[in-house]
Amino acid sequence: MTEEKKKKKTVTIIINGRDFEVEKVKITFEKIVELGLGNYDSNPSIAYTVSYSKGEDKKPKGQLVAGESVMVKEGMIFNATRTDKS
Repeated sequence: MTEEKKKKKTVTIIINGRDFEVEKVKITFEKIVELGLGNYDSNPSIAYTVSYSKGEDKKPKGQLVAGESVMVKEGMIFNATRTDKS
């Protein structure tokens, strides 16, 4: 497989202002949090928020909650935040 064909199977997305090269498939809420914040902690006292823009034409912007995923697109922008509920 040529390098060009390998490239087409990945896209560059932006999470919290940083570029990440990921496979051109659905990405999970948990993976976005892990990439953007360094880890995903399932502790119930910690809440995460994930929003995105520049998505696919059917749903160009929105929010994700734990367990959800979205199809990635070149140049898609994600914002992930962590909040301590205590």
